Amino acid sequence: MRRREFIAFLGSAATWPLAARAQQSVKRPLIGFFSAGSATAIRNWAAALTERLRELGWVESHTIAIEYRWADGYDERLAEIAAEFVSLKVDVIVTHSAAPVIAAKQATAIIPIVFATAADPLGTGLVANLARPGGNVTGLSSQTAELASKRLEVLRELVPGLRRIAVMANMDAPSAVLDVADTQASARTLGVEVLTLEIRRAGEIVTAFDVIKGRADALLVSPEPLALSNRIRINILAAAERMPTMYGAREYVETGGLASYGPNLAYQFRRAGDYIDKILRGTKPGDIPIEQPTKFDLIINRTTAKAIGLAISDSLLARADEVIE
Repeated sequence: MRRREFIAFLGSAATWPLAARAQQSVKRPLIGFFSAGSATAIRNWAAALTERLRELGWVESHTIAIEYRWADGYDERLAEIAAEFVSLKVDVIVTHSAAPVIAAKQATAIIPIVFATAADPLGTGLVANLARPGGNVTGLSSQTAELASKRLEVLRELVPGLRRIAVMANMDAPSAVLDVADTQASARTLGVEVLTLEIRRAGEIVTAFDVIKGRADALLVSPEPLALSNRIRINILAAAERMPTMYGAREYVETGGLASYGPNLAYQFRRAGDYIDKILRGTKPGDIPIEQPTKFDLIINRTTAKAIGLAISDSLLARADEVIE
């Protein structure tokens, strides 16, 4: 190696540590992900989100960092978690359902907030407009309130001669309040009586089942984090009463529920990844329209039907998007 080239080589080599340190000092975007439910309850949804982010170039622990928090059904923790994310100066807050979004909105009007699913973003006051949400909040609607009537119609097919239903709902969840109201309105038009079971804690679920013994032909559970986190408990209690159940998401049916009708929530969490990608690349959340689902899945658990002695018509099974055997 010539002397001049060797000196140039030494000069460039001397900058290597500096370049490496500069590369390491580049701040990775930090995402704060939290749920009103438990990690176990929504692990598939969280995995769908991170998978989509990875496809878009945002690899956890490499190009982005994610902080996870779980309220485990204790809504009083939501404000605490949101405040923690603000103190951590996260770049985006990601959550689902109305209560966590409201907690995040109260904590910050600056940090972008993306909700992967929310029953009625307008009715619950999450956004002022679906096409142009404005502010720092955007995400995907699950249209739960509009779907209540369809779930009731399917439940009538599952249970011929249906006259009385029990509706279990966490009345601290804004989406559940709307869902109950819509179910009651639909039930009146169909001549079906409704018994509302209000729950606010997991411990109240057993008491709710004591109330409905011999008083209802079927159980409809309003979809929200408390019910999701306790879906196995609900299904066990319902099976003991040979009670047909209707839910809003397939995750309930996978663990022993009879049927569900609603949007594919894992897909919605994937789509939330696209929202995060746009925001991290500079798009304002208020400029990203709220997306509404276009496909709804009917899931039926035939094993559960057999266990409670319920015969399901061939026509309904043929219409199901998935039959769990």
